[in-house]
Amino acid sequence: MQNWYNIFPKNTGLNIYIWIIFCMLPFYFIFRSSTWLEISVGVLMILIFFVSYRLTFLTKGWLNYVWVGIAIAISIAMTVLFGFVYFAIFLSFMIGTVQNKVGFFTLYGILVGSTIVTVNIAFFTQDQLFFTQFPFVFISVIGVILLPINSYNRMKRQKLEGQLEYAQKRISDLMVMEERQRIARDLHDTLGQKLSLIGLKSDLASKLLVANPESAKNELKDIHQTARTALKEVRELVSDMRGTKLEDEIYHIRELLNAARMKVEVKGDPALKNVPLLVENVVSMCVKEAVTNVVKHSSATQCQVEVQQLPKELRITVEDNGSGFSTDRFSEGNGIRGMRERLEFVNGSLDIKNGLGTTVIISVPTIVKHSSKEETG
Repeated sequence: MQNWYNIFPKNTGLNIYIWIIFCMLPFYFIFRSSTWLEISVGVLMILIFFVSYRLTFLTKGWLNYVWVGIAIAISIAMTVLFGFVYFAIFLSFMIGTVQNKVGFFTLYGILVGSTIVTVNIAFFTQDQLFFTQFPFVFISVIGVILLPINSYNRMKRQKLEGQLEYAQKRISDLMVMEERQRIARDLHDTLGQKLSLIGLKSDLASKLLVANPESAKNELKDIHQTARTALKEVRELVSDMRGTKLEDEIYHIRELLNAARMKVEVKGDPALKNVPLLVENVVSMCVKEAVTNVVKHSSATQCQVEVQQLPKELRITVEDNGSGFSTDRFSEGNGIRGMRERLEFVNGSLDIKNGLGTTVIISVPTIVKHSSKEETG
């Protein structure tokens, strides 16, 4: 949401001082007039234009179109009466913020048509000054034709990026909720049953302690074993909950391949930057699965892992010089389907190629987050 005092379109590629000049220029054109009446009318139209221009960003619905119509009408009047065509530049950026397709193209057609017609009228009605600024007038007309479409597409892209960022956040929140529910179920299944069993056996042991000491000892041994089992299961659960860094996973991959007597080569920097932990954890598990398949099924003598953080995606390639495989058979028995399902959670993809070996390409799109939403107007 823009502040009420902002009248200059933002993120247009033009310095703010150029917009200040655009705001001051109409007064120069008006004060060239010879009568105070013309000057008064011109100043009044300028003030009404800027008020209307601001209200177009603060209103919605039919009232918004009313203020747009008033601003276009004043732009036409300023061109015909005073030879000032540059209000159309303001309107070009403003109309680009209209995201209703019908409304945008209607206003766009009105603005382009009225600008071309009024510029032609001004050539016949204005003095020599208007002809001397012909190059600037011509550039303004081209801008009126091109800038609204550019602004419209930019606003649409920003809206889609915002929706994508929101969707990613919702997916992350849902995955966190699902993980919490899974942890709750695992804790219930792991500890609930074991603690209940320990409680029952403790009661039984206390009763047998005097009547049958030998049976009580056996019950205490069972309690001890049950507690050890519960502790082991909790440790496994905590271990599964920890996120895996790609850098750490690459270290383990090196050890695995060296143990399998395979030559290993790692290209790129596995210390990822600006990658969410959830994404890095998913990618690490997929890389681990891919390398495990190389060791188990490829009969390869060397394996190469390449990490690339490209502007639009994170790409990790696992390539070996083994015998290759049948994709359909491989996916059923060796976890490829599981890798695809994991990557789908982060909008990633998996590509497998056969050649003089096997190449597994793991790709995850990079989501650019803006510190503050861009505003136009």
